[in-house]
Amino acid sequence: MKKRMKVALIGGAVLGVFCVVGAYIRSDFTASPIFVFSLWYNRVIIGLAVGAPWAATERSKALVRGALLGLLVSFAFYSSTGFQDPISFVAGILYGVFLEGWLSRTKK
Repeated sequence: MKKRMKVALIGGAVLGVFCVVGAYIRSDFTASPIFVFSLWYNRVIIGLAVGAPWAATERSKALVRGALLGLLVSFAFYSSTGFQDPISFVAGILYGVFLEGWLSRTKK
């Protein structure tokens, strides 16, 4: 597995933990385990999509790609929950940007 993919998957898993904590807090700690796992898994899938071996491109285009991938993957989760969690939907878009930004940073 390429380094990019490993970093993106780990990043998605870590961001998923932050998302799960936020979901628990927003739900007053009543979110179901299935919902929480699905939300976390969705973030891992964002990592998978962003970490794919995409062609090298300008950083600005890479960030847009991350936003689009985050939007597409997050929309699947958002729509499956009956459009009940817009904060997680927007967070998924931002996580796609964060992951792509981390992966496309310049090496020093």
